[in-house]
Amino acid sequence: MANLPDGLMIGPGSQPEDQDGQLHYMPMPSSMTVFSVPSLPEPEEATGRDAAKVVLQQVLHALEEIGDGAVPTAIDITHLDAGNRAFVDQVLGEGEVSVVAGATHQAQESVLAGLWRVRVSDGDGRIVSDAIEVGRFPQAILDIAFAGASEAVNIPEQFEEQVFNAPALFPEINEHLAKVSNTTSPHVINLSLLPHTLEDLELLSKQLGTGAVTVLSRGYGNCRVASTRTRNVWWVQYYNSQDTLILNSLEITVLPEVVCAAAEDLADSAVRLREILEVYA
Repeated sequence: MANLPDGLMIGPGSQPEDQDGQLHYMPMPSSMTVFSVPSLPEPEEATGRDAAKVVLQQVLHALEEIGDGAVPTAIDITHLDAGNRAFVDQVLGEGEVSVVAGATHQAQESVLAGLWRVRVSDGDGRIVSDAIEVGRFPQAILDIAFAGASEAVNIPEQFEEQVFNAPALFPEINEHLAKVSNTTSPHVINLSLLPHTLEDLELLSKQLGTGAVTVLSRGYGNCRVASTRTRNVWWVQYYNSQDTLILNSLEITVLPEVVCAAAEDLADSAVRLREILEVYA
């Protein structure tokens, strides 16, 4: 038997009690965000809210058309007064997906999946545009996600000593960038499964760049999706309910599925909104 270094023991009792003979699993998400009916106004509160009800009927019509393959629709509500806007806010509620796009654009999904409140502000923070967009993801946000972005990642000629695996990823990224379209499946690079150093991640972040859009989806734990300065490359990170990073990946695609409302969710939202509006008919 090989000699062990002085002071090293093996066998029962040689490890701390909380480790000896026990398996410790990675903590996984323990909570889930599910549909909950917004705190709806009482029927009598709808008096004088005709403008808001017209807008919501337009939203319902757009939702029903989306199910038939129509393109996403934006319904401007900038013209609504404070009372009607508050009524719309209360009916739609606040869902689990929030979006920040630079200093001017923000979007919030309603509790009804596929309904997005998209606000645009000026440099002083004043709202200049307020709209409800109906679709899988706000087109107004996607339009600026990669504005001015590079078409491919630049590959350095030399690398620091502690950079090991990042150099092999750059050609892979560029290869799949050339194939991206609305019909191709996402190409996922799971960084959590690849051995890498801090310098690897720093180089990837530097070469890909930091984009304008950050999406936070709250479901099982949190999912953070950020655009890069390289077109169609998204950094996707999943955290459990203790805010521990459990999955770190790059997705090469027009838009990661995790931030999109599914077709069946859009159909379900149409049913729910119709039921809500029947109360105020």
